[in-house]
Amino acid sequence: MNRRAAGLVVAVVAAALWLSGCSMIDAYTFFPDRSLGPPPPDVEERWITTADGQRIHAWYAGGPAPAPTLIWSHGNAGNIGGRADVLVALARRGLRVLAYDYRGYGRSPGAPSEAGVYLDAVGAFDHEVGRGTAPASIICFGESLGGAVSIALAERRPCGGVAVVSTFTRLADVARRHYGPLGLLAGNRFDSRARVGRQAVPLLVAHGDRDEIVPFELGEALFAAASEPKRFYRIAGAHHNDALASPDLLDAVAAFARDAVARGPLPGRTPRDR
Repeated sequence: MNRRAAGLVVAVVAAALWLSGCSMIDAYTFFPDRSLGPPPPDVEERWITTADGQRIHAWYAGGPAPAPTLIWSHGNAGNIGGRADVLVALARRGLRVLAYDYRGYGRSPGAPSEAGVYLDAVGAFDHEVGRGTAPASIICFGESLGGAVSIALAERRPCGGVAVVSTFTRLADVARRHYGPLGLLAGNRFDSRARVGRQAVPLLVAHGDRDEIVPFELGEALFAAASEPKRFYRIAGAHHNDALASPDLLDAVAAFARDAVARGPLPGRTPRDR
């Protein structure tokens, strides 16, 4: 196929996807797993109601306040059960961790969308604050697509900091690496690059230098776009799906959380409820 014909095919497919609306793009973005076993020992189950009336399922591990609390937004595939060992490992490092499933994942009913997962994150945050946790002691923590959700959450709610692992600049940038020109159909969805430059809270960006899904340079670009204060953590030898298997990374996340909460709120823009 010559270049002109290939371009025509791309244009036709792009038009078809555009006409099909966001649902088609969501099908290439979200890969939920509905099967979920029981929580690990000493992990509490919770149910959270979001602003639009959706009930989402969550696991909580850790001790009482005032330890830093992570609101954990997972990646675009699986559910909270796939990271149960990491949840426990973070709690053993002295953190309080609330890991929730987006709508459509695990035991959370519904179907995911960009707007929906943002509402789920806000719901998890508000749930924890409603139980007496100070917003300034909360770290918005996420991996991969969940990092983008965490960055968006920090734009909507005041928090102590943001920590992201294996996260991209915006969805279109990583989609272009896998789908070529069709990746541009993602538009400005999950546009973390634009958001991090507007935020004044401490930020930790961690990325595996052998990431085959979200290239390492996208993590570097996200960090470069962010405002101070910020830290970058290179996970040596880590791919996309094994980054959180690094004990050193979990130590770095725990140290960042404690430092960010200890320094207290920073002057900056007021988060918007959107």
